[in-house]
Amino acid sequence: MAWVILVIAGLFEVGWAIGLKYTEGFSRLWPTVGTVTAMVISLGLLGLAMKTLPVGTAYAIWVGVGAIGTVILGMVLFGEPATPLRIASLVLIVAGIVGLKIATLV
Repeated sequence: MAWVILVIAGLFEVGWAIGLKYTEGFSRLWPTVGTVTAMVISLGLLGLAMKTLPVGTAYAIWVGVGAIGTVILGMVLFGEPATPLRIASLVLIVAGIVGLKIATLV
């Protein structure tokens, strides 16, 4: 269950990272409220997951899920470039996440 909570926490991290763009420097009320709410939920869920998962593994996976999701949404929503090097870098992050998950099974 901790792994599911951790992935959900990572998805909320994507939400607040993308939300930051829409706050326009925290000058827009509702995007700011949504972003701060996503931040609180993300950190709260990360804390719950860390009750049973190793701190280094949990944090790295949380950041990895957030980074991957944010880069992909940046490409989709904001027209950021999807160059071969960026895609290869995302694949490396995914490989790192999978490696950390496998390492907790050993």
